[in-house]
Parts: sequence; structure tokens; C-alpha cells
Amino acid sequence: MPPPPPPLLLLAVLAAAAAGPGCEPARDPAGGCRRPPAADSATCVDLQLVTCSDAAYNQTTFPTLLEHRTRAAVEASSEYILLSVLHHLLEGQCNPDLRLLGCAVLAPRCAGGRVRRPCRHVCEGLREACQPAFDAIDMAWPYFLDCSRYFARQEEGCYDPLAELRGGLDVEEAPPSGLPPTFIRFSHHSYAQMVRVLKRTAARCAHIAKTYSIGRSFEGRELLVIEFSGRPGQHELMEPEVKLIGNIHGNEVAGREILIYLAQYLCSEYLLGDPRIQRLLNTTRLHLLPSMNPDGYEVAAAEGAGYNGWTSGRQNAQNLDLNRNFPDLTSEYYRLASSRGARGDHLAIPQHYWWGKVAPETKAIMKWMRTTPFVLSASLHGGDLVVSYPFDFSKHPQEEKMFSPTPDEKMFKLLARAYADVHPMMMDRSENRCGGNFLKRGSVINGADWYSFTGGMSDFNYLHSNCFEITVELGCVKFPPEEALYTIWQHNKEPLLSFVEMVHRGIKGVVMDKFGKPVKNARIVVKGIRHDITTAPDGDYWRLLPPGSHIVIAQAPGYSKVIKKVTIPARLKRAGRVDFILQPLGTGPKTFLLGPRRSGPGLRDPPGGAGPHREPEEPGQEPLGARRQPTASGSKPWWWSYFTSLSQHKPRWLLKY
Repeated sequence: MPPPPPPLLLLAVLAAAAAGPGCEPARDPAGGCRRPPAADSATCVDLQLVTCSDAAYNQTTFPTLLEHRTRAAVEASSEYILLSVLHHLLEGQCNPDLRLLGCAVLAPRCAGGRVRRPCRHVCEGLREACQPAFDAIDMAWPYFLDCSRYFARQEEGCYDPLAELRGGLDVEEAPPSGLPPTFIRFSHHSYAQMVRVLKRTAARCAHIAKTYSIGRSFEGRELLVIEFSGRPGQHELMEPEVKLIGNIHGNEVAGREILIYLAQYLCSEYLLGDPRIQRLLNTTRLHLLPSMNPDGYEVAAAEGAGYNGWTSGRQNAQNLDLNRNFPDLTSEYYRLASSRGARGDHLAIPQHYWWGKVAPETKAIMKWMRTTPFVLSASLHGGDLVVSYPFDFSKHPQEEKMFSPTPDEKMFKLLARAYADVHPMMMDRSENRCGGNFLKRGSVINGADWYSFTGGMSDFNYLHSNCFEITVELGCVKFPPEEALYTIWQHNKEPLLSFVEMVHRGIKGVVMDKFGKPVKNARIVVKGIRHDITTAPDGDYWRLLPPGSHIVIAQAPGYSKVIKKVTIPARLKRAGRVDFILQPLGTGPKTFLLGPRRSGPGLRDPPGGAGPHREPEEPGQEPLGARRQPTASGSKPWWWSYFTSLSQHKPRWLLKY
């Protein structure tokens, strides 16, 4: 299906671009425009371009690096029009980075009567990160972002046009005067405050913590993660990975604050020698994403605690509910479940999914999942007081409430109980309290038995990867007043720790060949549970399992399968070590039975990305595929019609062929 057209106003603006002189790269054999370099000396004038209004400088000069001699010429140019719509074409990816980089060329920085060029290394880094986004829509990299032509080297006195954008991530802030470094301020945190606290915490515990970004929101805010590990920044053999995600709905803020507090608590307690915290962080790689929806939070925070409506700020800036924006793999699972021998794990993403509107925040999570072998996850919400677990979509779609278990029902219940059973309010026996209607269920419920919906993050985790995710509703007030935050933290500190420790239940090990070489993407099959997990690139695996005896099988194409019986004691609180050595099959006909087909017609993983059985995607590659549709040979990409009104000066430099 074709992508939705841009707003009418956008089309009108595109039409206006026809008036501009434009630059025809076709006239240059090298594919660019022949422009003389801008002189060092210049007359500075105020920067009045709307698209560049948030640049880190306020004066520019004419002519520009592209030889535009007036503000009107810049605004009428196809280059400027592209910058103004690029975030829509790329669906928020690399925004606002690309726009600000383009502004540095279209409206060069002028200070003290001299022009300063942007840095080449900034351009090169952004091109490496954002090229997949252009490839996904069959668009060429814009000629005016040619890193060797319009950008300068550091020794030439260049400047970083994105420095201010990253400023909040680099600035350290000292703790409040007179307070110990272990002090936690139980208050609401703005985006900038959240970033500073996480960066300060990582700097204080640099040997076990670091921050990193998994992408940007639609409005350009970093999706900042703080991780804790004995070796932050790298996966260690047989060290399980856990993620905790807050604020997927922008107006449900308790989870956001709890994870900010948890980061500070883990750092302080580790430094103070708390044996439990040290053991946890030395054996687990824990990732905290306090805010998956920072744009929505800004909308909710503008109204403030006590005034926020039930839905204000829930969606992201595209008005998308992020917990309804993931691929619906549950329907495909139910379809396959009726097929004999079919397994419902590591399902591919339907091709048509990418033709719809996919939020950059959603894409960032999916990319994150493919580059990190997560085992366990929790998504923190607000609006009730209960722990729910997959499936969230009813096995009979017409049923709004219907118990719909996964093959790992027993394990999911144990995970949910690990949280609820140590939460003082969830265990309160009063039916009049928040969440009292779940009292008879022990404050734990199957998601679809509560209410059914598609496109949820938890179902996607389970059906597309090795990761088991639960959903925690932290309270009936979505945006609690500041004075309630300390109590909420006290109620959830122990449940969070208890839940994370559950990643060490079940079995773990390494699958290797007879020479000791790791076998990646080998399948770990548990008899009686129709859900396999796969080994990481280093051959290590983690299989969450309830206590009891299990028949476990390791198999991989080209190898004989190995079967072992394992018994997990009820009181065992660390994963049992179960390694497998696979023998290669003989040179005769292979008798290895390949796993059943996972993807029906029209199912696939994102182009350029790694599916569950392929090499992990390299960092910086986006889980793209959005709106890429097959076209007839020689036809123009779908977005070209947006620019046809440019008349004589159509931006042919955007075409790849």
C-alpha cells in the first residue's frame, strides 16, 4: 500500500521550491555542483531561516556555501525544502541531527566577520549512522552533505554543529552542595535533569556503569540507557542481559522516576560494598531505559502532577501509542499453532508492517533487541497495581478478555510472582485499595485475561527473540505528586531487585563443536515447551525454566543433536550449567531435521537488519524497511511524486539511479 501523503501545506511548500534556481549535479561529472569555496571573511547577518531556528548560532552570511545569495533563494531551494521534510520522509530517524548538519551548509555559521565550516568527522559519523535510513527509501545521500566537499578538518578550525544537541549528555553536574554523593533526590526529573543524573551516576561508577543511546525520539531526544556490568560496554560469556524500560506511555511517569532512582541506588550500594548488589552486577548485565517516550513526557509534564489527564502525553509526538506499535506476531503464532510440528518462536516480522507508520522509538527498541541477547525484561506502566504477562492478545480475537497463555506459562507466572509477592501494596489484603480487584489473583494476571490488544512490546519480545518480558502497573495515579515518589520507590525497590535476580533461574551454558568453536544460532529445545531459544554469537545461551526435570536438546544445521536430562531444584537460585558439544554429521545424506518454517507468505525481517537466525546487525544500523516497496524496473521511488512540482529544478540528485 502506498505511504500516506504529506500534509497539504507541505505540498504547497514543495511547489514553491520551483521558483529557486537549484543546483543541477548532473552538470558536474563528479555528480556534485561546482561551487567555489566560501571566503573566510564575510559579512554576518542574522539567521532567520525557520528550519534552522534551533541551530547553535544566530548569524550567517551570503552567499552561502551553495552560492545562494539571499535568504529567499535559500528558502526556495530544493535543498532547504528537503531539510524541512526529511524527518517525515525518514519517519523521525536521525532527527534533528541531519537537519542541523544541513543547516550548517545552507546557512553557514558566521562569527566575527568570518565563516566557520562544520567538521568533517561529524558529517562522516552521521553518514555512517544514517545511510541505512536513506537506503530504506531508495534515496541517495544529499550532495550538499558531501563530507569531503563542504566540511573542514579539525586542524582547519571547524566546529561541531551537533555539539549543543549532545551537550546534555556530556555535561557533568555536581551533587547538591553539602549532600553526600549517595544522596537521591526523590523528585520529578525533566529530560535534561534525567540525562545529567544518569551521566553523573555513570561517571561516579565508571568501572561498572556507562551510558549510551539506542536512538532518538521523533522530536530528537536521545533514548538514553545506563547499563551496569562488571565490564560495561561489552557482552561477557554466559552473563545474562536484562532490560528495564519505563515511560513507554509518556504520562505514566512512576517507572521513569523509579529507574532513575534505581541507577543511583545500584551505584551507591556497589561502592558501599553491599554484597547482594555487588554479586548481582558482577554476574548480570543490566540495562535501564528510564524514558522510552520522552516526547510524550514533555506533554504530560506541561500539565503537571495532579492536573494530567488520563491520556495527555500517552502517545509519542506522532500520536502513536508505542505499546500498540510493535508487529503483531501473536496472530501469526495462533495461526501456526494449529499446524502440526510448527513452532511459535523467533517469528519474522510481516513485510506489510513496514509499510505502516512505525515510530522511531519502536525501531530503536527492535534494533536494540537484535544487537543485545536479552534474556529478561520488564516494562513499567501506571494506571493500576498489578503484574501482567504474555500473551496480551486473546487467542480468539473477538474475545476482549480471555486467558491466553504462552508455552512458558509456568515460568512467566514465577517471574510475575517474583515481583508481586514482595510488593507490600500488591500483597495488601484490602479490596478497596488500588488494584484491589486483582487481590484474588495475587496481583498477577495473564494480559489477555485482563484486556486484549495487539502490537504490544511484551508479546513481540517473546515471539521474535529469546527475551521474556512482563508488564508492571505501578499504581493507579499515572502522574503521582512529588511527595508520593519516595513511597513508590520504597514499595518497588525490592520487587525490582527480586525480579532481576530471576534471570539466574533455569539453565545456561555454551554450545560448541568438537574443536571448541562456539555454535551460534543453535537451538535449545525443551521437550514439552513449544518455544525454543537460540545461542548468542559466542555460543552461550540462557534458558529460563521452572523447577523440575526437563529434557533439553541442542541442535544446529550440520550437526547431530544432543539430548540431556536436567533437574532444577526448587530452591536453586542460580542457573545450572549445561554445556553441549555437537558432532558434525557425516558426509552422507544429512538426517538433521531442520526446524519448521517460521515465516508464512509475506513475512520477513527488516531489510538490512539481522533476523534471529542471521548475524547480529552492526551497531548503528537501523531496523529499517519502512515503506520500502517493490517498484517496476526504472520507476521512481514513492517519494519522488512529492517533488514533481519543483518544475525545472527537480532534485535529481536524490535519485540513486
